[in-house]
Amino acid sequence: MSTFPNISASYGITKSSKPNIRTVTYGDGYVARLKHGLNQNPKTWSPVWENLTNTDAQTIETFLDARAADAGSFSWTPPNESGASKFICDDWSKQINIAGFATISATFTEVFEP
Repeated sequence: MSTFPNISASYGITKSSKPNIRTVTYGDGYVARLKHGLNQNPKTWSPVWENLTNTDAQTIETFLDARAADAGSFSWTPPNESGASKFICDDWSKQINIAGFATISATFTEVFEP
């Protein structure tokens, strides 16, 4: 497993949760909510790296392209979190701000695998 490059994301980062809950409605109107799976609350992060140099932007893009090619997860420590977790990135974009600088936006989804 790879480790995400040591380039800090800009603040204003978003963390989202969407627990995997199943709802069962019985004929008498009773509703039961059930957790689905052991790790039923993966986190999704939306980091943004603003005004990166071309070198740092290329480092991030190369890393994400390699994970897309090998379908692998990577280790990343979100800001203000106690430790690294495993993530995948299925979506990212690069914006050229001015000559020599870029902004990269991505979506990291937590995965639970050995």
